[in-house]
Amino acid sequence: MSSVWKQPRWSPYVVGAAIGVLSWITFGFMGKALGTSTTLVRAAGALESIAAPEHVEQNAYFAKYLGTAAEPKPVFEWQFALVLLLGVGALIAARLAGSKRREYVPELWRERFGDSKALRYGAAFVGGAVMLFGARLAGGCTSGHGISGGLQLAVSSWTFVISMLVAGVVTALVVYRKGGRHVG
Repeated sequence: MSSVWKQPRWSPYVVGAAIGVLSWITFGFMGKALGTSTTLVRAAGALESIAAPEHVEQNAYFAKYLGTAAEPKPVFEWQFALVLLLGVGALIAARLAGSKRREYVPELWRERFGDSKALRYGAAFVGGAVMLFGARLAGGCTSGHGISGGLQLAVSSWTFVISMLVAGVVTALVVYRKGGRHVG
């Protein structure tokens, strides 16, 4: 039997349970909820403060996440480490599983839109920007609402998750409807 660390795909139930335990740990030891989008707000504010510190200081949104000059909040904290380590963990998991696969344009995308990497990356960037905007508008991201808020049975989080799933289904139906370009 091969090691669980070397499997190319893990059970979603095991991973879900592990994320639940991680959530208990962050709530129990740090009094914090899991989330990632706030890290991007802090990073953007920190970068902007290099060029326009007075703007960041006077911006109530940034002040909420960065604090003030008199009482600054850390930019690099546990949540920043979580965001960075998500990518590191994915790389380690791929290496342990022996994955050599590099798929720059997924087959389903290629069938619908062709094999342009630029189009795929551009669409991914725009989609990510829209999702980040929506996450900040909703007061939290998919991990913040979907995991932490969902575990707390927060109505706003369940509303967010249901809305996100409905929007995802509608988007998939529009983007991947029949009649796409057939390559090959």
